[in-house]
Amino acid sequence: MDRLSPLDALFVDAEDQDPHTSMAIASIAVFEGPAPSHAEFLAALAGRLPLVPRYRQKLRTVPFRLGRPVWVDDPGFDLGYHVRRTALPAPGGDEQLSELMGRVMSQRLDRDHPLWEYWLAEGLAHGRWALISKIHHCMVDGVSGTDLYRVIFDFTPQPSPPAADHRTVAGEPQAAWLAAQAALDMALIPVRSTAALTGAVADPGRAVRQITDTVRAAAKLAPSLRPAPGSSLTGPIGRQRRYTWGRASLDQVKTIKRELGGTVNDVVLAAITGGFRDLLLARGEEPGPHTLPSLVPVSLRAPGEEDIYENRVSAVLADLPVHVADPVQRLAAVRAELSALKDSHEVILGEELAALGGYSVFPLVSRGVRAVFSLPQREIVTVTTNVPGPRQPLYGLGRRLEEIIPYVPIASTVRIGISIFTYCGDVTFGITGDFGTNPDLGVLARGIEHGVFELLTASEQHTIA
Repeated sequence: MDRLSPLDALFVDAEDQDPHTSMAIASIAVFEGPAPSHAEFLAALAGRLPLVPRYRQKLRTVPFRLGRPVWVDDPGFDLGYHVRRTALPAPGGDEQLSELMGRVMSQRLDRDHPLWEYWLAEGLAHGRWALISKIHHCMVDGVSGTDLYRVIFDFTPQPSPPAADHRTVAGEPQAAWLAAQAALDMALIPVRSTAALTGAVADPGRAVRQITDTVRAAAKLAPSLRPAPGSSLTGPIGRQRRYTWGRASLDQVKTIKRELGGTVNDVVLAAITGGFRDLLLARGEEPGPHTLPSLVPVSLRAPGEEDIYENRVSAVLADLPVHVADPVQRLAAVRAELSALKDSHEVILGEELAALGGYSVFPLVSRGVRAVFSLPQREIVTVTTNVPGPRQPLYGLGRRLEEIIPYVPIASTVRIGISIFTYCGDVTFGITGDFGTNPDLGVLARGIEHGVFELLTASEQHTIA
């Protein structure tokens, strides 16, 4: 039995609070054809399950919410339940695949089973097939979710042999035992707090620096928490989702970075900002200087921790300059904003707040999370998360993986979220939208692609000059 981390438990609480929210993250992997048979795919996946123990565990809540939920072995685990098969209608293009993704992601994962699903879709154009991987956010973040691709698939066309399976399935714990363990965990909070205090006494210099950085981060974050001006980008959302994506070349993004300055993340965020500007203008709305505050997740993983399947992230709140018309000036403004956020140590504040959950009584923390999610979230308009994927091609049952398209969930009053993913020299921008309020989500996708084109043109002119 493993207890969820405070941050993982937050994703469960967020979903419990809002009936219109599904906190599953996902991606589409597009493979060259032909598609494997259902039996062939099940057999290959069964050979990988020992490498991902969490895939055979389910979530159990503690009676009276005395403690964080726990992962327990599922004695009735059925691999066939988690692997579904479907086919796209003709012509099997991006539009049909995006509609399927929207329908799949509109439904919550069933908590009576391990919190993941695979959807194998046949009928893609050019004889290809796709695999939709859908996993609850309390299991993985973007980095560990990406690592699952390296575990489930191969780096060569030759499939790896099945992994040895030595696991024993434990019986499900009784509710009374879970409650007793949660009570014991609460009783140990003073011990953990004392241990933390002892560590601070042993290294007072580090403790002072940590406190100072946290206070500074809080002071700099406070002004950015003002409500964003009203726009069509925020407001109540329903349960159904729209989904689409845009594409770019990583070489083009690197060319822009080299000629105009900044990082790959700066460039893609500048292109996204341009896409949102196009969307607002198409809706007859004038973009303002504080119209687009975006939550930008930041990984806290050390090298080598990619295969730890829990969330290890913090976040910063970036005010994206959607009001800037010139693409080069827009990129410069994004660079300045992200540089200022880095200097503010705002990411430390999120890390400290997440860690604080380990020293707090869970019922109070849970009640606080629920209270926060019951309020309008006017400070965050969108989420933009960037995850680097494999640089070399992967293979599924000998078929080359051609493209990976990411999905990020939306919640509260955030009507659009964007996930950026790089794989084998390509960049994809997965765009999640509330179904009822975003019939024009394609305008944003094309706007992002146009934003990259504008910056590439400017970088080429910069080279000539």
